[in-house]
Amino acid sequence: MTDRARSPYRRRAAAALSLLACVGVAVATPSAGAADGQKSTRVENAPISWSADPTRVTPDDVNVRYAKGALSVRDTAFRPASAETGRGYGAQVLAPETLDAPVNRVSAELVADLSGDADVEVVVDVRGRSAQGAWTEWVPAGAAGGAAEQGTAVLPRAVTTVQARITLWDTGGEARVRSLRLTAEKGAVPRTEAGATAFTARVFATREGLVGGTTANGHVIQPNDHFVALPSRRGLSPNGSGQYSVQVCGPARCETAPVWDVGPWNTKDDYWNPSPTREMFQDLAQGMPEAQAAYETGYNGGKDGSGRTVLNPAGIDLADGTFYNVGLNDNGWVTVTYLWTGDQTGKSFPTWGTDVRIRQQATTASPEVARLAGPTTVNVTCQVHGQQITVDGITNDGWSYLPSFGGYISNIFIDVAESWLPGVPNC
Repeated sequence: MTDRARSPYRRRAAAALSLLACVGVAVATPSAGAADGQKSTRVENAPISWSADPTRVTPDDVNVRYAKGALSVRDTAFRPASAETGRGYGAQVLAPETLDAPVNRVSAELVADLSGDADVEVVVDVRGRSAQGAWTEWVPAGAAGGAAEQGTAVLPRAVTTVQARITLWDTGGEARVRSLRLTAEKGAVPRTEAGATAFTARVFATREGLVGGTTANGHVIQPNDHFVALPSRRGLSPNGSGQYSVQVCGPARCETAPVWDVGPWNTKDDYWNPSPTREMFQDLAQGMPEAQAAYETGYNGGKDGSGRTVLNPAGIDLADGTFYNVGLNDNGWVTVTYLWTGDQTGKSFPTWGTDVRIRQQATTASPEVARLAGPTTVNVTCQVHGQQITVDGITNDGWSYLPSFGGYISNIFIDVAESWLPGVPNC
């Protein structure tokens, strides 16, 4: 499947556009007197609707502003350091909405002005989180920019918290997002091919560099930085978070790093997902980046999704600190585990600290199985009382088992107030 066949519509337009990204889904009627932005009164098995609030621009947002009743790109000269486009870029991560019942289908009603002689695109993605705290990937719920695309974001599991993200590409600063209304319901749970453990692939890594530039999530790249870029926005973490992280194993060691940028080569190539659920290039095997197929076998005429001739088979970019820490001195092959994939049983927690070691058993005498270079999000299935250790004046004998790594981390490094994690069973 080619990029052109699946790319969002774009246009040079002079019209206000209202996009309903779902066909045939009833919208629940708000109760009398309910203010806009509040959840509707829910009846059994009925969809629930709410209005997102684009007026609050937070540190999670990138190069957007809200003025005169609309969200727009703040600086049309700005674009992510790794982007191969001339269009200005902005993104807003909206506040999450907690619902009173599980849902797995979300549609978006986007009202946007796309007037003026400008090449524009506005995309709405959504994701969800269950009571266990693990986010799904971002899934497209609709787009504006040319003939309206319509569809529904079908999440891989039922969730009780939903979050939306608006991404704008705008050359002339003409796009104005007026409102976004979301509708969620519980439908049939899709059959997925996700395994019990996180997916792992061997891919070619390149060094991102670009110190001083800005990533797709708004992070300003530092010398010796630790993060990665993947060629899809589906696994892009908000700035400063490790909600989507990978374990990269190179010639010397493994490191866990957050996904903070989009690239190399493509922007819609979530190759770590099963082929039927990939956003594009569904005729490629799971774990095969489109750039690798183009480089090695001439797939898509040897071009990437934007029509550029692929000059290397890269499926991941590594920030300088990560690149050298795993033992690379030149671009090369690494083994990558996409830690948010798999069954995601257990609960998710943030971590703190740098160079945090994960041990085979709950003791510092046990072999190291992995290391967390910086704060990230980990999935915990159970906890045990092991060796008592003291770090920065904190003493604790609790250790949590991380199934994605096959080892234990001291509860000291789990960024919660409790020394014994709430809601996590004994191993």
